[in-house]
Amino acid sequence: MTSTGKPFSSGASFANWFAKQCKAAGLPDECRAHRLRKASATIAADEGATAHEVMAIYGWTRLAMAEVYTKEADKKRLAKAASERLANRM
Repeated sequence: MTSTGKPFSSGASFANWFAKQCKAAGLPDECRAHRLRKASATIAADEGATAHEVMAIYGWTRLAMAEVYTKEADKKRLAKAASERLANRM
């Protein structure tokens, strides 16, 4: 909500407001709404959230957007599981 109690008019207006708040707080330039949202989606997927769960959390309507995060997390989980099976075999 804006300082007047109304919703932001767009994602860009929220992002601009958020960037100003980060700057005022003395945070590094990397602390921006998009980057924090991306980090949060990555963490959710790494913790086992499904693509549909990630979609629900972030309000995405396209499965492909959520799969960007879950596919990478799945690759990590699959590689770890396969490596452990190989190690146990030896």
